[in-house]
Amino acid sequence: MTAAPLGNYLLDRDQPPLSSEEAEVVHRFHDLYYRRWLAGADTINLSWFGYETLKCPLDLWVYQELLVRTRPDIVVETGTWCGGSALYIAMVLEQIGHGRIISVDIHAKPNRPEHPRIRYLTGSSTDPAIIELVTNAVGGGRAMVILDSDHRSPFVYEEIMAYNPLVQFGDYLIVEDTNINGHPTLPEFGPGPMEAVDRFISESDEFVIDERCERFLMTLNPRGYLRRKKAKER
Repeated sequence: MTAAPLGNYLLDRDQPPLSSEEAEVVHRFHDLYYRRWLAGADTINLSWFGYETLKCPLDLWVYQELLVRTRPDIVVETGTWCGGSALYIAMVLEQIGHGRIISVDIHAKPNRPEHPRIRYLTGSSTDPAIIELVTNAVGGGRAMVILDSDHRSPFVYEEIMAYNPLVQFGDYLIVEDTNINGHPTLPEFGPGPMEAVDRFISESDEFVIDERCERFLMTLNPRGYLRRKKAKER
């Protein structure tokens, strides 16, 4: 009998809950990890083949698993920065042999990585013209959406509403940096991505928070991995 791929195997595994003491350890480490970066340490300053990538490496591992499992036709990324994460995703897609990435940013930074599977768009991710370009590029295909631009709650909510229709049954909408505004770090930020996610989830029953994507305990995107659980109505 052929063994099931690990990515599918993990779909059926519930994660045992943490004790209150364990959860406190995780939160304290998370806050230290993030505030070390704010103080100038390189906890989040990664590089991928020489291109700056502001991510937690454990989240990048989860992205790889999701890409292999769901095989999206298009990955939509808002917030290009230096292009390191776009290159990372493009190279994973290259190994899969399927898919492209569209990365959107209001600034076109010089010396971004070039790759045949990357397309850059310059403009606001909530600009109707940009949304139309992305929507047309996805067409009727399968999309994974990663939101990592302006972190103010109203803006993130607007992004969620604009791009969640592109995500099909079983695929993912990922809202990054839900950890800020005290979840569990940087409480002084004010309402941010987590608040936008909570609002969206309270209004829609089409997505579920996939807690298995947080099984490494350290993620910059707590409650931010949203999987569409219901097929879209035609």
